[in-house]
Amino acid sequence: MAFLLFWLSLAGIVYTYAGYPALVAWLGRVWGRPVDKTPYRASVSVVLAAHNEAGRLPAKVRSLLQAAGAEHVLEILIGSDGSTDDPAAALAGVGDPRVQVVNFPEPRGKPAVLNDLLAQARGDIVVMMDARQEVDAGALLALLANFADPRVGVVSGELVFRTPEDATATARGMDAYWRYEKFLRRREALFRSVPGATGAIYAFRRSLFLPIPPETLLDDVAIPMTIVGQGYRCVFEPEAVVYDRPSTHLAQESARKRRTLAGCAQLVRLMPWLILPWRNPIWFEFVSHKLLRLVVPLFMVIALVSNLFLLTSCFYVVTAAGQALFYSLAGWGALRSRFGHRGGVLAMPYLFVSLNVTAALGLWDAVRGRTRVRWARAGTGAEK
Repeated sequence: MAFLLFWLSLAGIVYTYAGYPALVAWLGRVWGRPVDKTPYRASVSVVLAAHNEAGRLPAKVRSLLQAAGAEHVLEILIGSDGSTDDPAAALAGVGDPRVQVVNFPEPRGKPAVLNDLLAQARGDIVVMMDARQEVDAGALLALLANFADPRVGVVSGELVFRTPEDATATARGMDAYWRYEKFLRRREALFRSVPGATGAIYAFRRSLFLPIPPETLLDDVAIPMTIVGQGYRCVFEPEAVVYDRPSTHLAQESARKRRTLAGCAQLVRLMPWLILPWRNPIWFEFVSHKLLRLVVPLFMVIALVSNLFLLTSCFYVVTAAGQALFYSLAGWGALRSRFGHRGGVLAMPYLFVSLNVTAALGLWDAVRGRTRVRWARAGTGAEK
């Protein structure tokens, strides 16, 4: 039994982080379906929910209005969710009548605000954004070009981190992890669909929108998946770029990631059809990309404990020593990070273990129902 548990758990870890990316990349090469991109003219509603972001909104809106294709923008709807600042006053200097601030006096959370804003939207295409990121000049047209393909219902843009030369190990690790994520999303999009979008910038056909539960943590997964469930594709557009800076502290990034992973588990409860292969057109991608990461911490514990029952063999003595070394390096990396040292090669075991501790905590939050929608400063900006 220990033999079986050891190899199954090890296979689960390897498949989740290496096997699945390799498999979906191969599937994309063999059965890939490129998107038919041509210049596409459509009316656009930009929708943005914010809480106490008056200081950031003017620069955000100006970068959007200066982007190529801004003439397609019919309206920019900004939902102020229980803000104590005055975004309308801050945006008065922008001087564009397309900018509309919708004030919600009592904070209800981002999903409820989005449902209300999208009920008011009039554009054929809805572009979703966050308040803090700078919009690249070509982002809007790059998104729109994908909708020339009638099979496309959602287009995810790309978040690019501007990592300074003296960045902390956390910032560099986050940047490396995000580059890994973008590699995976490109391959998934080529094969069939990405199981979710980049919350900082994505777009969809307004006619396909279905309201999401107000307690939803991951609107940027829930909205795309409801559209995928209607038979449309969610693709990735690397030319639709917004810019941000990565978190500099692991605690901040862990809080954000914990909430994201809890949101993945929450979606199974809110949208149970996602785990039914006969209902979810991209069940394979959703389970492999979104759900298996939640159980990798369990695989890690099983691999370690089962290995201890196999120490009568020299081979398993070596594997146990390898695991001990890996966790020792992770601990040493954590200690160096605590005292402000750059992690170097030691950052990788530390960040991997930290990520999986966060995944376990996120799953535990979801199991206990601790998934309340709220706005809180974590990571690089306000989290919903």
